[in-house]
Amino acid sequence: MAVVDTDELTLDTLFELVERMPVPAGYKVEIVEGAVYMSPQRQKHWLVIADLYDQLRARYPRTRTASYVRIDFPGHLNGFASDIATMAEGAEPGADDRWRPQDVEFVGEVISKGTAANDYGPKKAAYAAAGVPVYLIVDPYTGKCHVHTLPKDGEYHVGTTLDFGVDIDLTDPPVGLKLTTGEFPRD
Repeated sequence: MAVVDTDELTLDTLFELVERMPVPAGYKVEIVEGAVYMSPQRQKHWLVIADLYDQLRARYPRTRTASYVRIDFPGHLNGFASDIATMAEGAEPGADDRWRPQDVEFVGEVISKGTAANDYGPKKAAYAAAGVPVYLIVDPYTGKCHVHTLPKDGEYHVGTTLDFGVDIDLTDPPVGLKLTTGEFPRD
């Protein structure tokens, strides 16, 4: 058995190790606070992401939208593959072909049972620390959306919970549009 010194570990090293693992098709892999998480992607999960993508395209071109793409966020070994993220105008991936967290304007995460605690906890904290203006958590198990805004000093200062079917007003910059939730499927 190999012993790995986690103090010396980098996200790149962890992702290289994950790439050598037999990850089943249809699973999303993320590293949250140094732990590797694999979660299966379900059809209902994808329908919410696709719905958000379609709506966000009214404001964001494809070139500034990412889904299941690694972005390294603040904190210890945080390499997330957000369900959907949008980037600021003029932002471009770096030389490593990855987006910078400070360029992210919106993140949407759809809850999976096995990793829900990450979305409500360490990922929310990392997005706030990065200054992501809008973090949306869509929870198909409760039929609710949780909108977090005004990141400052590593936390979101405004949180709103809305039932599926209620529009999410993000007409203020940077997002600049209203999201409808009436067709989000429930589990």
